[in-house]
Amino acid sequence: MRPRPPVKGRGVFSGTGVIVSVLAGTVVALLVPLWSYAHRPAAPADLLSARTVATQYGPLSELDRDFVTKVRLAGLWELPAGEQAEENGTTEAVRTAGRHLVEGHTFLDRRVRDVAARLGLTLPNEPTAQQKQWLDTLNAAHGEDYDRRFANILRLAHGKVFSLVAEVRASTQNSLVRDLADDANTTVLDHIKVLEATGFVDFAALARDLATSGDPAPAGPSDTAVPGVGPGEVVPVTPSGAPGSPTYALPPAASSPPPGAPTRSP
Repeated sequence: MRPRPPVKGRGVFSGTGVIVSVLAGTVVALLVPLWSYAHRPAAPADLLSARTVATQYGPLSELDRDFVTKVRLAGLWELPAGEQAEENGTTEAVRTAGRHLVEGHTFLDRRVRDVAARLGLTLPNEPTAQQKQWLDTLNAAHGEDYDRRFANILRLAHGKVFSLVAEVRASTQNSLVRDLADDANTTVLDHIKVLEATGFVDFAALARDLATSGDPAPAGPSDTAVPGVGPGEVVPVTPSGAPGSPTYALPPAASSPPPGAPTRSP
């Protein structure tokens, strides 16, 4: 029997036709993703890259700049809060926590002013509206009520910023910001420990507050309302009456007093 001749009109199924079809499909598969990418909205990663600037110390991201600002803001209200606790705390543990805050933020403020000056960043000279409100709350409290408010407000604030420090330390490509994050990590952890050592921290309330807060550090519209100033106009944060910045060398609290039973000093 003689073989059947090929059917006219079915060349697409021939060897050459199959190859041409495969090649055409490959070209379409390559072009469609490229067209889609070119016409899609910018992704968060793209925006992050666009807001990163080059410096001699490495790329400086928007998160890095936000972190430097928040280190400065923390000192602007936590150092005064520490001085207040040294004077108004009814227990030695509260007064010790206050002293750690004063020493720690005196040290960190000197560091953050140096970093900002070398990177050409502006810094605020006053706390945010929220931070001023916290100070007003502490100013209005007395006795054991003051101790509890001080311990819980400051512990909540430090818990929020602690996660920000970790995020910056893990992601920054800037050597100055990386070193500042190391110092901030040590200082913030020390403050967390001494605040917990007062025996006044309500851990259940703290967990609820941290769980309902999406921002790793106190922030919001009030932050943007605080004007920034150039490196030459930044006012150093120092303890009242202190001639200069002491070396930060206070050890963390070794242990906490029993909850609900703080010891008053004579």
